[in-house]
Amino acid sequence: MPYGPLFAKLAAVADLTQSDVHSLVRLSERERIVRSKADILPEGERPEHVHLILEGWAARYKTLGNGSRQIVAMLIPGDFCDLQVSILGHMDHGIAALTPCRIACIPRGRLDALISSQTELMKAFWWATLFDESVSRAWILNIGRRSAYERVAHLLCELHARLALVGLVGENGLALPLTQEQLAEASGLTTVHVNRTLKRLRDENLLHIRNRMIEVIDIGLLCEAAGFNGDYLQIKRGVETAH
Repeated sequence: MPYGPLFAKLAAVADLTQSDVHSLVRLSERERIVRSKADILPEGERPEHVHLILEGWAARYKTLGNGSRQIVAMLIPGDFCDLQVSILGHMDHGIAALTPCRIACIPRGRLDALISSQTELMKAFWWATLFDESVSRAWILNIGRRSAYERVAHLLCELHARLALVGLVGENGLALPLTQEQLAEASGLTTVHVNRTLKRLRDENLLHIRNRMIEVIDIGLLCEAAGFNGDYLQIKRGVETAH
């Protein structure tokens, strides 16, 4: 079910009914496929639709004048790209596909009307906005105060928790379709630092990496190594994340 990750995410904080689910599904006007490395939304765009990641991975990013890029958030299935743009007016950052992505395009006015008329949906979407802000604060701390080793480990722990929430972590780990360059852009490190850190995590038997699949050997030990506490993800109602 392409909307499964979204419902799993929102159901963690709100009592969604079957009617809520069908109402959301019917809102999608069309879907688009975005190739890897292409922009889903460029900086400065004034989108008329809200874009929902159905399949694939994307990233929020900012670029400097010299062309270097900083990834400021990872987007996975179930994440909206641009919920706040109707208030801000235009995109103050870009959103790029890190892998081929399938995107649902939802008319902004119809989504606003639905959320305004249904209390539980309003609560769930408000939480989704606060969730993004909480993750942004955690990333600032990660890049500003943690060591290279802790930064990479912390990012992996966060992705593990977020993917687990939407049912995308299997018994043998999680698919991580990211290059070392992309991990470097997300952690404020060089690719050399990322390579060394991943090797250290493998040598310490905290994870295995093969064909872009990460198998977490012991999520508790990895969280301890990263200083990771999933409370900032603000997941309620007994939904478990790694601590």
